Amino acid sequence: MGSSDVSLEVPPYARVLKDGTIERLAGTQVAPAGLDPQTGVLSKDIVIFPQTGVSARLYRPNITATDQKLPLIVYYHGGAFCIASAAEPLYHNCLNMLVAEARAIAVSVNYRLAPEHPLPIAYEDSWAVLQWVFGGEDRDDWVKDHVDLERVFLVGDSAGANIAHHLALRVKKSDPDPKLKIAGIGLIHPYFWGKDPIGREVADSFRKSMVDTWWNFVCPSEKEGDDPLINPFLDGAPSLEGLACGKVLVLVAGNDILRDRGRLYYDELVKSNWAGSKELIETEGEDHVFHIFNPSCDKAKSLIKHLGSFINQN
Repeated sequence: MGSSDVSLEVPPYARVLKDGTIERLAGTQVAPAGLDPQTGVLSKDIVIFPQTGVSARLYRPNITATDQKLPLIVYYHGGAFCIASAAEPLYHNCLNMLVAEARAIAVSVNYRLAPEHPLPIAYEDSWAVLQWVFGGEDRDDWVKDHVDLERVFLVGDSAGANIAHHLALRVKKSDPDPKLKIAGIGLIHPYFWGKDPIGREVADSFRKSMVDTWWNFVCPSEKEGDDPLINPFLDGAPSLEGLACGKVLVLVAGNDILRDRGRLYYDELVKSNWAGSKELIETEGEDHVFHIFNPSCDKAKSLIKHLGSFINQN
């Protein structure tokens, strides 16, 4: 294939050919579900909504008591809304580690990807899975038998953290006496953005332009980066006071181009009237989702431990 066949490059994730074909350059590998010998975590794949094809990979730690109730992690993977899946090997490994550390059940959601399925479809798919967790008639036995629905956490990295934020707002908006009760949200290197640069984005025009391209690829509009889906700090965006959870953990990486947006999110949360507990942890000297790419390093292990403690602390 020559460069003349390409109509749009979206580095490092994808390219669009002139005939409309989308060629993904990352996130396409698949690891099988099953028993992970390193952690003892068992996983399986289920189709939740056959009509849309929305599925999930479920995880459970080694459970000895048949009536044991555990926290639930509803996990949303990253990939700028356009690549990756719950079965991607790096994500599969990360979920095995997190489930083992937190001693929790996990539902890792396969939402449909843009641009074939334009936003807000990823949010709608993720919302539908969350409703299934709390009340679906065909819920899987791992969820029905082993989940404490008072301890449900929404966790995601990058685009998945963005999804977790929006769902925590939607829970409260949807019902004054919500049946969907979220204990907390864990935002790992959250993918928030904006048209006007802030912090290190001002001096890093290359990466600023790259992230602009990602967002315009999955959500083309005149708003560009000033869409409330990607920029929660706009005038008129839903207030952070509406987050329907008791605590929030924001994790950022020191070398990440998205770091200052994560910091701003935490700062705005502190300034708001939201009454829950909040924590910001920055990992110095690391870049975006380093724990996914280098899971055996000490800083990655520390990040997973922080998440495990967040999930298990009362």
